[in-house]
Amino acid sequence: MGAVRSLLIYLGAVFLGGALVAPWLYWTIQLLAEHFSVFEKLAANPFHRFVNRSLLGLALLGVWPLMRSLGVKSPRDVGLIPPGGQWRRLAGGFALGFVSLACVAVVSLLVGTRGMNDDAPPRLLERIGGAAMTAVAVSLLEELLFRGAIFGALRKAVRWPTAALISGAIYAIVHYFARPEPPAEVTWQSGFTTLGRMLSGFVDLDQVVPGFFTLVMAGALLAVAYERTGNLYFSIGLHAGWIFWRSPYALLTRPADGANAWFWGSDKLTDGWLCLAILAALLPLLLRLASRPEQPAPDPCSLASQNQ
Repeated sequence: MGAVRSLLIYLGAVFLGGALVAPWLYWTIQLLAEHFSVFEKLAANPFHRFVNRSLLGLALLGVWPLMRSLGVKSPRDVGLIPPGGQWRRLAGGFALGFVSLACVAVVSLLVGTRGMNDDAPPRLLERIGGAAMTAVAVSLLEELLFRGAIFGALRKAVRWPTAALISGAIYAIVHYFARPEPPAEVTWQSGFTTLGRMLSGFVDLDQVVPGFFTLVMAGALLAVAYERTGNLYFSIGLHAGWIFWRSPYALLTRPADGANAWFWGSDKLTDGWLCLAILAALLPLLLRLASRPEQPAPDPCSLASQNQ
């Protein structure tokens, strides 16, 4: 249970620490904006974004201490092995992620719940380039954190299917924050009150179902891919393929009048029942197509001793 204890301490430090740090981060940016114009745009962000960035920053800073407490001694222990020979897994994961959300997009267009946006072409290349860079950075960092560290910690204490489900739920929670109105005045307590309001979205069933469960499914699928392949490359590719769709989809398409976004999904693409159904169909596919971790090569010395 030491792994679970380390994980709980880590999560507590991230959420409580993030709520404490957020006001100080906000005040610092406001002060810098008074003297340097480059910070003005950043200072104009609503306070909940400072809370979000504080949580993310502490989560990243705490990854290494968490891994050390789990006995991680090398990148291999969290699924990062040398990339040689792993490009097929990376490309295969990306293709599966890209095609799965392409199915959501195509079906939405065919049934008429989305239409093509005629204003998209002038900004298309810029948005695609930004989406590609975001997909690479986010998929690498989040797979290291949620699958390499959190899923890796949980599967030391429980069976891996249970660990995949729990880590998927944690992944969904941190991606499903509401966007509350900023406080009238930022005080040292504002981080806690804003964080509570960010979590209030979970009482709105129309928002939680099915969007939250779609994210749980996505997180669990990424954990299954890691478990079955023995490293993070397929998961990183799969995650990147999903992320790549989000920004271009919102740019290239627009909702049709009267479309049922609860079933077909909104600009987010992943918040409807259609996406949940398609992602659920990937589970048996991943279990069948992704190979199990390769067995280590036998030690020649041990074989020699056995033959004597």
